[in-house]
Amino acid sequence: MEKPPPEKSGSFSRNGNGNQMDDNSGPAGAESEAVHVKFDCQQPGECGPNSNLEEHSSDPELSLPQVRKDVDRFLESLSTINDASNKPPGCSKLCRIILGNDVLGEFPSNSTTASCFSRASTILHLAMSLLDSEFRLALESCNQGNSADLKSPKPSKQASFSYRQESAYCVLPESKTSEDVEFPAYASEAISKMNRIATAMISAGYESECCMVYNMARRNAFSSELDRLGFENISIEDVQKMQWQSLEGVISMWITVIKHSSSVLFSGERKLCSSIFSEHPSISQTLFCHIALAVAVRFVNFSDAIALTKRSAEKLFKILDMYEALRDLIPFFDDDDACSSECYEELKSEIWAAKGRLGEVAVSIFCDLENSIRRDNGRTPVPSGAVHPLTRFTMNYLKYACEYKDTLEQNGANDDGTPKTSPFSVQLNSIMDLLDENLDMKSKLYRDPALRCIFLMNNGRYILQKIKGSDEIHEMMGDTWCRKRSSDLRQHHKAYTRETWTRLLQCLNHDGLMANGKLSKTILKERFKMFSAMFDEIHRTQSTWVVSDEQLQSELRISVSAVVTPAYRSFVGRFQQYLTSG
Repeated sequence: MEKPPPEKSGSFSRNGNGNQMDDNSGPAGAESEAVHVKFDCQQPGECGPNSNLEEHSSDPELSLPQVRKDVDRFLESLSTINDASNKPPGCSKLCRIILGNDVLGEFPSNSTTASCFSRASTILHLAMSLLDSEFRLALESCNQGNSADLKSPKPSKQASFSYRQESAYCVLPESKTSEDVEFPAYASEAISKMNRIATAMISAGYESECCMVYNMARRNAFSSELDRLGFENISIEDVQKMQWQSLEGVISMWITVIKHSSSVLFSGERKLCSSIFSEHPSISQTLFCHIALAVAVRFVNFSDAIALTKRSAEKLFKILDMYEALRDLIPFFDDDDACSSECYEELKSEIWAAKGRLGEVAVSIFCDLENSIRRDNGRTPVPSGAVHPLTRFTMNYLKYACEYKDTLEQNGANDDGTPKTSPFSVQLNSIMDLLDENLDMKSKLYRDPALRCIFLMNNGRYILQKIKGSDEIHEMMGDTWCRKRSSDLRQHHKAYTRETWTRLLQCLNHDGLMANGKLSKTILKERFKMFSAMFDEIHRTQSTWVVSDEQLQSELRISVSAVVTPAYRSFVGRFQQYLTSG
């Protein structure tokens, strides 16, 4: 007669059916078929399948009827009280026998043992219920108050960007270091205890119940940790309603939490899984993957909500920071062979898809910079020929974009990894050409040709200095482009000198000073008066103009002095005697 396997259900019941069992339920003659066995077990959860029942000869021999009576008495106590610490000796020893399937063959197959095994399955089920509760309590006992406080995230490469600002870095407080922080913070004794419980439950055939308890407890713990760090679930609708200034702070927290999860939380969770389920590596890997997937879904949902917001230039660098955070998270799940499982593939697929959507948005925003330059066709010139806001915006935008050059080119590549027809460097040159055309158009808004030259020099110098000040953008534009830009600046400088000082120097020309073969003092005095009046007018007009670059200021002073001063001194030296004599 085959022995019935232990019965179990999807959920545990404290009462079971122990109070319905009767000592007389077995067939007559049970006493005569008593089987004497030796038991060796301390606690239900500590009974392993490979125990040797004959190790301790000092244990008292118990007859099968005695064991049945102990089981019934234990089941009855479980139905009335919650404390199962005072178990009859036969019950605690029977647990080990139940878990050791090979030992069951020592019992004869008859109706008496069948009844006993039926009751044994009940005590096994109740023992597993106790272990289930103990496992849950142990998992929930984790003290997570030692984690670093990340509610003040570190600044990203470019926290924000404004059209009207020279620099838009948003400096945030430094976060506390988390290198020495352990997550989760279980004591080694607690981990050892949970390992014994998990091993016992899985060996007894209660793998699904054990995994369910672990999965739910650790998901809740992980979710609570994210909430404590400041990362909250925000719906797509709420994200759409938020102002960008408010959303920037949420994005910074999201980025910081992802980096913390990659460096601390996920690695700690994986280590915990491996420790508790050390005897069952496949179960450990599956449990960790499901927990990580649940957390990743929260991250992905927020990134998708950001990707759906209205696109604008100021959002580019935050979106690129989000992209890089997800990109850097993926390698964590490629570290070991277990990551080739279906669950891990689903996890990485979710992150890859979210990263791809952010990348598409970033490339779209960056490409729209050309359209922004084309659309900037205002008809009001910048006062005093100063650097145009469009020039400042574009150059600072490109400077910061170059810090993400590799990221932008990753998203500007074909599926096989080869660059598309417009790699970053080509598009950069296209943007610079558009900016030159736009500035040339804006320079024509000035009626004074000299002020037009000042405007082109100011903007040209600003562009050149920005390019030379950034190794990345200078490398992409090249020395040839920079030399051509310097040559253009010299041409604007010459044009300014010609438009401003050539007409003034005509007053110092010797032609026309003679009358009837003699020098006319009247004409000479008129020339000096005309020169002084024109010089005063130039000074009054151009003293309101702006030359922001100190080097350009110096160059203009030197050039004006080199042109005007020698000519004036020569003229005065030659004709001064005619002015003083009369």
